[in-house]
Amino acid sequence: AARHSKTLNSQLQAELNTFVQGNLRLMRLSSLLWVLLAFTFSASCVAQKVTQNQPDISSQVGQSVTLNCWYETSWSDYYLVWYKQLPSGQMTYLIQQYSEYSNARDGRYSINFQKADKSISLIISSLQLEDSAKYFCALCDSQC
Repeated sequence: AARHSKTLNSQLQAELNTFVQGNLRLMRLSSLLWVLLAFTFSASCVAQKVTQNQPDISSQVGQSVTLNCWYETSWSDYYLVWYKQLPSGQMTYLIQQYSEYSNARDGRYSINFQKADKSISLIISSLQLEDSAKYFCALCDSQC
């Protein structure tokens, strides 16, 4: 049993020391599909247009990564939210940015919000294997 445990520990260590490839994925959604997804989270959360056209990203455990999102809206005040889709398909809230506030930060997640450019980036620092997922941004007219 001890030998088997050492083998497993060696395998885990090897995984931690290699690149996390092809797992930090961004998915492009049509506006209609995104409206349906956003509606699932909150009845008041309706997207106008959100674009994520970044290719798959690979990075190393312990490093940081930046995920980009662009949007179009006629609203003067709004919220932008980042979600992570777990392998089970469940969507998990990560961080939220209000249009009138400076860049948000929560633990390893931080935002680079450029209202004039209508862009928002999610920066994930100190990457962990658990960060391998699909990431989505949403645009809401009230808190999501």
